[in-house]
Amino acid sequence: MTKNIAILGAGIGGMAAAYDLTRAGHKVTIFEATDTIGGLASGFKEPHWDWSVEKFYHHWFATDKHMLGLIDELGWADKVVFPRPYTVVYWDGKFYPFDSIFTNIPLFLLRHFPLPDVVRYGLSGAYLRFSPWWKPLEKTTADAWTRRWFGKRVYDIQWKPLLLSKFGERNAPLINMAWLWARLHSRTTRLGTFTGGFQAFADQFAARLRAMGVTIALTSPVTRITVSPWGSGVRTRGPGESLLLDTPTGQETFDQCLSTTSPALLARIAPDLPPPYLRGLLDLKSMGAVVMVLALKHQLSDQGYYWFNLPKSADFPFLALVEHTNFLKPEYFGGDHILYAGDYLETDHEYFTLSQDELLQRFLPTFSRVNPQFNPDWVRKTWLFRTNYAQPIPLVNHSRNIPAIQTPLSGLYFASMSQVYPWDRGTNFAVEIGRRAARLMQEGAIL
Repeated sequence: MTKNIAILGAGIGGMAAAYDLTRAGHKVTIFEATDTIGGLASGFKEPHWDWSVEKFYHHWFATDKHMLGLIDELGWADKVVFPRPYTVVYWDGKFYPFDSIFTNIPLFLLRHFPLPDVVRYGLSGAYLRFSPWWKPLEKTTADAWTRRWFGKRVYDIQWKPLLLSKFGERNAPLINMAWLWARLHSRTTRLGTFTGGFQAFADQFAARLRAMGVTIALTSPVTRITVSPWGSGVRTRGPGESLLLDTPTGQETFDQCLSTTSPALLARIAPDLPPPYLRGLLDLKSMGAVVMVLALKHQLSDQGYYWFNLPKSADFPFLALVEHTNFLKPEYFGGDHILYAGDYLETDHEYFTLSQDELLQRFLPTFSRVNPQFNPDWVRKTWLFRTNYAQPIPLVNHSRNIPAIQTPLSGLYFASMSQVYPWDRGTNFAVEIGRRAARLMQEGAIL
């Protein structure tokens, strides 16, 4: 039986769900609050660029089977490219390649650390890479586990800076070890992207969906979701009952709705959800992100390094410096050298209120530490992007706190990056949870 279905959010997960639901014969409308397709993976493009640049840096790993599988289904596998960029770590005033537990990490450790540290790193890293058992790891913190098994010296150079940079001093000691296991277990040194940039993929995907009959309404935030007056709001719903969505064009009626928003936003717009489920949504914590993108006239890293992990303990003012054009050719961007300066931060951090120029002045000294020849005149243009919802905070035994995709409000489903645990956020698991939600919705449509 054909259902009239609403999806909130035109990110990759929402569009993946729309793709499956439409192919199953349902009528789908996507409501997107912004004027852009792609969600956190959306990008922008200067007139003289051939490729777009993501607002918040994105790439794929060679193990991203859900994302790459979808692209293959769409017939675009030939548009995926996988260069081999290099990630570096800061040590004793210099940067060193540090992104493979089988090559450059052991070499670095052998040069700078005692042999027992190298052995411990190899054994612990191999365990995390190859062991499938993450559930016991969520019972302890990443801070405690890495101190014990990698040793204090390795903890100080790699894991402590990572946890502090990703989650801040308040949250870093509380993050469970399953989160770190997922990063080491699934990620690869070779990174992928789509020809033309992630925005090109999102636009092509949206065009395919529209051709299939999906309606995508941009600048159309849904401000409230309720059950029709004769509906009870419980999971089992009687004939004729429906969900009412308040949209910019008025109240619209749907049989089912999938929200791909943040937990806090769903809690705000769906007040009819039972109190226990609402509390569960509001108890999920996350970090925001602040990212400045710069177009430079010259290459910053003479060595061609792509990703610089910057420790706050060394007085760097942000977490990651990413020279995008050491991953992709500057020719794709009209000869501009594209640089990201980004950080995960709690939303009360001053970076969420400082002006673009104030942040630029904070960040400029870092570029000189990477390349002493850097001059502020190299900066041709900057852009600033901020979001309150960028990185879920997984505490000990976090699996107990994950909200069900099928909410207690009949016909309402929820799929977000807060639910892909133990895996980390990203488009790969957005596709996975979006398609999983679509399967559940199709089962519900049969009932």
